[in-house]
Amino acid sequence: MTLRRGLIALTVLSILGTAFELATERHWQTWEQLLPWGALVLLAAGVALPVLHDSPRVIVAVRGLAVAVVLVALFGVYAHVAANYEAGFLDQRYAGTWETLPVLSSWWYALTKSVGPAPPLAPGMLAQTAFLLLLSTSARRASGRNGPPAPAVVYRQSHPS
Repeated sequence: MTLRRGLIALTVLSILGTAFELATERHWQTWEQLLPWGALVLLAAGVALPVLHDSPRVIVAVRGLAVAVVLVALFGVYAHVAANYEAGFLDQRYAGTWETLPVLSSWWYALTKSVGPAPPLAPGMLAQTAFLLLLSTSARRASGRNGPPAPAVVYRQSHPS
């Protein structure tokens, strides 16, 4: 129970930290930039639902919300890398050679933020938060019982020797 509460606390702190970071970056200019805000709403719902109504169906729903957030995060990584790739020709180091670079090199530069302004791993924070939420439900089985099943007790009849 203490581990579960700790994971939930880390989830809440991650949600708040990510929201702060998105706000300071003014990450709401396009519909794609609104996706992480929606993911944060899903994560907050995933934290709140079991508090409001704890049932096996709610736990399954929370897990589904967490998986949806992981998908949003993966899309975010792709969108950031693609934005960096598209901005590659603007980088003064590669302006004259961007079109002639091998494709794998260009994508590597975009992934490592050697070109472009978008931090490719920033959306990973959403995935990490979703995994924290998933872990917080792992102590709770979808059957509605807490923790692992009780160990079977085997009684042996002792024979006098």
